[in-house]
Amino acid sequence: MLILAYQYFENYEPVIFRELAKLFSKTALEVCEGQQLDINFETRDDVSIEEYITMIDYKTAVLVGAALEMGAIVAETSDKNRQDIYDFGRYLGIAFQLQDDYLDAFGDSDTFGKQVGGDILENKKTFLYLRALIKGNEAERKELQEWFSTTDNNGEEKINRSKAIFESTKATDDIQAEIRKYTDKAIEILERLNISDTYKNELRDFSLELMNRTT
Repeated sequence: MLILAYQYFENYEPVIFRELAKLFSKTALEVCEGQQLDINFETRDDVSIEEYITMIDYKTAVLVGAALEMGAIVAETSDKNRQDIYDFGRYLGIAFQLQDDYLDAFGDSDTFGKQVGGDILENKKTFLYLRALIKGNEAERKELQEWFSTTDNNGEEKINRSKAIFESTKATDDIQAEIRKYTDKAIEILERLNISDTYKNELRDFSLELMNRTT
């Protein structure tokens, strides 16, 4: 697939080919780094929220930003427009991944498309987990850390107890606020993009749909 992607770049003139290939290679490296951070976090007990945001930025958000900037490169728009559409995509990508993390715990398995609680079973240090550790009392922190240090077969109980702590500590409210924050940042950048109002409206509607999605 990687080779095929580069072959598609050959459809463009040398200058555009070069810009596309540079962005593509940079993004591929960032995605690899983000994936490795995600794996590393599974065995670390000192992950910060800032590190977590960096991880989802590299693992997910840069892909969205790069996809949008590639369109800007092909359209031969200004450098400012290129940077703005990239930043719009990155902020939207972070909001998307945060929403994905929330739905992994609290989504409807019939509409979400995958097992609810999968991140909990895999001991993923998501935003919900990290905020619950910060805001929980001693008993809640201890119980959550114990659940996230085990890989035994009490899967349903582990999911239910973890979700209960996420809710009691209001980590669920915090992640919704974080999703809105990054979506608002994306829309703020969208407003200054030098594109038609029609396209802005379509991108704005798309942003809000992502923030409120259930699948």
